[in-house]
Formats: sequence, C-alpha cells, structure tokens
Amino acid sequence: MPGIDECLLEAMRLPGARGAALVDWTSGLALGAVGEFPGGDHEAAAAEAAEVARLTAEQRAFAPDGYDLRDGHDGQGGGGGAADPPVEDLIISNRDSYHVLRFVPTSFDSSVFLHVWLARPDGNLALARIRLGEMAGRLVLG
Repeated sequence: MPGIDECLLEAMRLPGARGAALVDWTSGLALGAVGEFPGGDHEAAAAEAAEVARLTAEQRAFAPDGYDLRDGHDGQGGGGGAADPPVEDLIISNRDSYHVLRFVPTSFDSSVFLHVWLARPDGNLALARIRLGEMAGRLVLG
C-alpha cells in the first residue's frame, strides 16, 4: 500500500501531468506535493484548490441521494464506519490545462483529496479519473 510520496510519484506518471499534491481541504495545507503548480507556489495552489473542494463537498446539491452531510453516510448501511466524501472528484478545465481533484476516503474524517494538474494537449481525463480512483483506494495515511 503506497504512502503519500509513492502515490504522488505515481500520479506524475499520468500523461500530461505537470504537478500533483495531496491536500487537506479543511485547512488548505498540502500534505505532499511534486512537480509544478499554477503560479509557481504549491501552497497557494493547495489553498485555492481546497477552497473549491470544500465549497463543493459541503453543498447538498452535489451529494448522492440520501447522503447525510453531517455524518458522511448514505443511509444504505454500507461502509465500515469510515465517512466517505460526498463527491468523488472534480474536473476543472481551462484553455491549456485540466485540474482533477479526487477525494480520498479515509478512516478519519475524509478531508483530503488528490490534486493533479494536467497539460491539456497531453492529458487524458478518463485515464486520470480511473488511475486517481485506484490510487485513492490504495493510499495509506497516518
């Protein structure tokens, strides 16, 4: 099971990857970062991405049907006691790049996400979503 550094290095092997970070969306702090980041500052990029992630995750409109935002469960009886994030991932695109934010389920409060910055000409969104989902499932925190 990979830790933060291994996971981020794996993310950098995605086609078009320019930068990758694991970010705590409640504090806006990068728990780890590799590569380049918009504006050249990985801490500023982490804080700005965390703001978008937090605003999305806290909105009932984006949660699955029956999901309780207070305890992080869907009322289906699933899950092993861990709170799942209400959103799987966010994709933000601009003229030259994609930003993929993949929420990571954790054994604590599920407040982290993987942020990968992809160059648009080389990036593959479908592949990035699949691989980030796999990475998030294997990531070991703590």
